Amino acid sequence: MNGITVKRVDKPTYEIDEEILEQFNEQQNIFARVIYDNDAPFFYKCNYINSEKLIEEEKKGYSRIELARAVSSWTLFNHFSDAFCDQKLDNEITKLSEPQLAKYDIEDMTPFTKEVKETALKFGASLVGICELNHKWIYKNNRHGESINIPQEYTHAIVMAIEMNEDIFNSPDWSAVTSGGISYSQMAFVSASLAQFIRHLGYKAISAGNDTALNIPLAIDAGLGELGRNGMLVTPELGSKVRICKVFTDIPLEVDKSIDFSLQNFCKKCKLCIEACEVSAISCDADPSYKIKSVSNNPGIKRWVVDVEKCYMFWIENGGGCSSCIAACPFSK
Repeated sequence: MNGITVKRVDKPTYEIDEEILEQFNEQQNIFARVIYDNDAPFFYKCNYINSEKLIEEEKKGYSRIELARAVSSWTLFNHFSDAFCDQKLDNEITKLSEPQLAKYDIEDMTPFTKEVKETALKFGASLVGICELNHKWIYKNNRHGESINIPQEYTHAIVMAIEMNEDIFNSPDWSAVTSGGISYSQMAFVSASLAQFIRHLGYKAISAGNDTALNIPLAIDAGLGELGRNGMLVTPELGSKVRICKVFTDIPLEVDKSIDFSLQNFCKKCKLCIEACEVSAISCDADPSYKIKSVSNNPGIKRWVVDVEKCYMFWIENGGGCSSCIAACPFSK
């Protein structure tokens, strides 16, 4: 947006209550609760459950073709199981064809950090930032209930944002779902490729999408944006129309400072995301607070809380998803 002033700051702009904030359990994430929370009204209700009915209604943006396009756009993200892992990817072909060289000696971290960022951008990241890894943002357990233990040697996170295409502005129809799916599948490629790049230099890397750790606070720590009223990361360049992935590494890369572009003051006045939400899931409170709406909201973080249960129930009604709050954000345009 024209006239925006972005400052680099020593501390992230979010506020947390250290006495309340704990590592979040991924099983309380709304999408994990679909599978594991049998008390939830959306238990085992796929977000595409109403798709056949919507096709019969012949609504614009809800054709059989558009549904197939939306579902297939998630293919790489859903089926490339090795995209998000902590080990070098090897098979008979790569062991034969890829060079096995000694560990790369990093003489100067400044140009090397630049090379890492340039590699992420070449692989398809739209934005990239680096932060020290705050282990408070690591999930306590994964969505299967298994504890997550990231060794302390993983000291840094490379956080990448993937821009969603212009179809996002058609939300909530299926072309907007396709925009999200394409970005998620790109996340799988970008994070897996960057992790392999680091491993080929002889260092350790864990690639992750929405798993393993909370994306938004890591992205804020890495200087990519701030937390908006819509509960999403808002970046100065691309607004909320981004999806986030990350790579954890043991390389002590140079870090980026967090940024402040007065987003909270803007969100206090704007409220376009509130108007865009068809189920009033976004807080209309004047100021952010520590209130939560459900177990899917992480306690101890000051923000405008989003009622994600209302949000997901609309996804079911809408037969796929919704990104209207992303599309409505002026920074996204």
